Amino acid sequence: MYVRFVVPELDSESEREQGIFQAIVRLHEDGDLSPEERERLEVLRDWFNNWLDKPARFTASKPPYYRKQQRAISWFKDSAKAHIAVVFEMVAILRHHGIHVTMLKAERVGYVVYEDDYQIVAEPFADTLT
Repeated sequence: MYVRFVVPELDSESEREQGIFQAIVRLHEDGDLSPEERERLEVLRDWFNNWLDKPARFTASKPPYYRKQQRAISWFKDSAKAHIAVVFEMVAILRHHGIHVTMLKAERVGYVVYEDDYQIVAEPFADTLT
């Protein structure tokens, strides 16, 4: 089982609902966070930088990847309990600012382009929810 947290805004590249990390960045860039929230997000971002690898690719296309549309989306493995717990802290900040967050669960997420112990990145199948 895979888990994904999304907001009701479409991502221009994947053409799917935007993920929580993009939503947090947008909220931060808009300047809507309190100093305490900015500080907390820095701690959470540092945690992810230390405990979650950055995927090497977001497309099923052949190299060079940077020339291809990045259609793949990230999902947590349901076994990534600590990572998901930290995400819920980010969800609380988004919800505090009136941003609706939905947690999606799926068994089939698409064509896998990257995988590690905690996450999977896949180009969605046509019938994949998000």
